Amino acid sequence: MPTCVAVRHVAFEDLGLLGPLLAARGFDLRYVDAPIEPLDGSSLMAADLVVVLGGPIGAYEEDAYPFLVGELAAIEERLAARKPTLGICLGAQLMAKALGADVAPGPQKEIGYAPLAVTEEGRAAGLGAFSATPVLHWHGDNFALPAGATRLASTAACLNQAFAVGPTLLGLQFHIEVDPERIETWLVGHTVELGKAGLDPRNIRREAATVGKATAEQGRAFLARWLDGAMPL
Repeated sequence: MPTCVAVRHVAFEDLGLLGPLLAARGFDLRYVDAPIEPLDGSSLMAADLVVVLGGPIGAYEEDAYPFLVGELAAIEERLAARKPTLGICLGAQLMAKALGADVAPGPQKEIGYAPLAVTEEGRAAGLGAFSATPVLHWHGDNFALPAGATRLASTAACLNQAFAVGPTLLGLQFHIEVDPERIETWLVGHTVELGKAGLDPRNIRREAATVGKATAEQGRAFLARWLDGAMPL
């Protein structure tokens, strides 16, 4: 039975739609809550797949959140071995930082559903649908493109929305794993951030009801395709 370790930073930012997809493929799923469960290289290296999930802190805030030091070191060791790893939002930022790229606050927050500008390489990877189908954005930090990585998608406010290093390493700034029927957990969990950004949760709730199903369908298809390439049977 293949194993998947999901590195979680806040409870409601979980595997979402990716959980049932992995379970259907026979994965044994285990969460590691990074803020309270110490991470080291061996804890991530042993897994067949690692998914590093999102969260409301910065990948560069090691002084404020010291657990990030160990988490980054563990991610760096796994990435060096090119073992299948998916990073989502903060997870992608941590992957980029572990690969030597800068992570810093972006020019503005991107929160809500919006499409991507998908590169030729991104279309080849299966992201083309998201040039028309909106995805959920929820970030304020941006990352530089790591050396040796391929840019897959962008937006006006964020040049690097997705990157890949070979077939096994994938970083996604946006969220295609979120179940639109559980968007309320995000609206409650991030209520302070929404208030500071002057965003009305009712608008995001309407967006989820309108486009969330299509986003979820395309997200499942893309993630399944990536898994097929990263972990061929």
